[in-house]
Amino acid sequence: MTTHSATLQSGPEAKVVDVVIQDGHALVAIDNPPVNPLSVSVRKGLMEAVRLVNEANCATAAIVCAGRTFVAGGDISEFAGPPPLPHLPDVLDAIEASQTPFIALMHGTVLGGGLELALACAWRIADEKTRFGLPEVTLGLIPGAGGTQRLPRVIGLERAARMAANGKPVNAKTFEEFGGLDLVFNGDQMAALAAFRDTLPARPENTSARAVEDADLTALKAEITKSAKGADAPMIALETTALAAKLSFAEGSKIERQTHLDLRASSQSRALRRLFFASRSVTRPERLKALEPAAISHVAIVGGGLMGAGIAAASLAAGHRVTILERDVESAEAGRSRVEEIIAKDLASGRITEQKAEARRAAFAAGADYAAASDADIAIEAVFEDPEVKRAVFKQLSDVMSETALIATNTSYLDPNLISEGMPGPGRFLGLHFFSPANIMKLVEVVGTSVTSDQTMATAFAFARGLGKIPVETGVCDGFIGNRILSAYRRQADYMVADGASPYDVDKAMRSLGMPMGPYELQDRTGLQISWANRKRQLAAGTWPGRYVDIADKLCEMGRQGRGSAAKKGWYDHTDGTGKPDPEVLAMVASWRAEHGTTEQSFTTDEIVVRIMAAIVNEANLILEEGIATSDTAVDIVWTEGYGFPKHLGGPMFWAEETGMDRMREAFEAIAAQSPGSWKAAGVFKA
Repeated sequence: MTTHSATLQSGPEAKVVDVVIQDGHALVAIDNPPVNPLSVSVRKGLMEAVRLVNEANCATAAIVCAGRTFVAGGDISEFAGPPPLPHLPDVLDAIEASQTPFIALMHGTVLGGGLELALACAWRIADEKTRFGLPEVTLGLIPGAGGTQRLPRVIGLERAARMAANGKPVNAKTFEEFGGLDLVFNGDQMAALAAFRDTLPARPENTSARAVEDADLTALKAEITKSAKGADAPMIALETTALAAKLSFAEGSKIERQTHLDLRASSQSRALRRLFFASRSVTRPERLKALEPAAISHVAIVGGGLMGAGIAAASLAAGHRVTILERDVESAEAGRSRVEEIIAKDLASGRITEQKAEARRAAFAAGADYAAASDADIAIEAVFEDPEVKRAVFKQLSDVMSETALIATNTSYLDPNLISEGMPGPGRFLGLHFFSPANIMKLVEVVGTSVTSDQTMATAFAFARGLGKIPVETGVCDGFIGNRILSAYRRQADYMVADGASPYDVDKAMRSLGMPMGPYELQDRTGLQISWANRKRQLAAGTWPGRYVDIADKLCEMGRQGRGSAAKKGWYDHTDGTGKPDPEVLAMVASWRAEHGTTEQSFTTDEIVVRIMAAIVNEANLILEEGIATSDTAVDIVWTEGYGFPKHLGGPMFWAEETGMDRMREAFEAIAAQSPGSWKAAGVFKA
């Protein structure tokens, strides 16, 4: 047996690609934790490995990766500048042209550059749990090392174009059915490799030399245009992949590479890459990294409504034992049904197996006796937004739970300090604000009280990450980060409706920005009653800022509280399930304007967007000045993950910088003049 180190140890960041030769076969092992990205040291190592296996005249060379995954992509940290040598396309061309044929031996995730690497190999074999994809579009990019040109030569044009354009991975079974794999195995990968070598088929034609049959992509283009919602990369990926049927591999790859490099400098890619790194940094606050989180096994959830059921389902999916507690047995059974419906939907969709569904059901209980939470490691209340109701829940939990167990409120607006005041073990109380539906939405705002311990925060962050969520720390204020900004968003929208804009035009304008829905469509979906109750609370406390427009209050008084209300009406008419603009609402708004003597103004789509964004960005900057948010990227993560702000625009703060702060200041001056005394200017907007 001969062992080679295929890279030089030139510094602390150098990684080793080991080449082990035994019985005429080589094993090329990449060990670049945590996900084996194709950084420059790995590329150098692979290029050297090609030389070594050819010099040794090996019969085969198998590429395998250490750790939990095969190569999961390129090194994104290198994308900000000129790519260092050797370039990945050159490495892959060398592997494909190698005298010694290469085998990709895969497990985990084979993504982006990892899939491009596999496609350059003569054969591909994978563990049955492996997933394959070209997710570059999620970073505003397209593949840059032949992915759009090799993949259609292996699995066909339409399938390849779909994978490149939507960025979604497929499982090993599907990829094998597409023609992308020579073997799917279960068990020891070295044994599978040995068996494959023993019955090695004839070396296939190099991928780059294969012809591609053209296909009609018209329907796929329409689908991608709709789903992209303004993002450029998906359609560019589709169109670049389509070149494989018209151009040679060399010609198509040259266009792909230049397009990839051009996109690296684009605003959309910079925005998406910034969010990519931010979503990792905000979930692990620096001060908590040295702390060991407490283990969470049993999760108690008080309240079995839509929110509580969603949190329960997410906790079950993460492998926790879960107990829902309600005020009576009937309510508990209703909560049980909601959770079981979520499990049934996951099973029917194929997201989980029957075995997993049964395991989740077995780990789930619902009842009305708080004693069932006595051994819970964390309890989360998800009851009505009333501070006294929440305090009563906290008291009952405190009476039965260990003083080391965490107790959290899911409040959207209320101060966790007031809810937990006077309770034993004050350092273990906090807010965990999940977003609905909690089994799907990734954002969780983590809200420490004035005495929440760092140990509690570390455990809460680890718990949220374990649920597959993106936890973001926020200080205490009315609405925390997300809903405080949302209140400013809604206030400015209401001011424009009061002064002449149609609520339907406001919604249309925000959709044109790329929001999945406008503010009034969103209110109808989530229900108008919670924000109504919050406005009344702020009015009573004297904390409402400036001009008060009570048009939404009047809708609530009319029984129009959203599509889920008894009337099935809100700003829109949902009685037939379509959500149509309603003349009754426009008549009521016109009457309100006449009653208040409003001078009606007209607003262009651009004016609506920029003025609303000025309100959002101003509030976000106030939040930063007050220390409620730790960074502008934290704000952007909250708004992209929790409120549907287009990721390719980077979040409100990135969007404002790209739009230009002079333009934002001009818009803020306009909204301040429109509603005098209603806006406190952040430092960036002060003259």
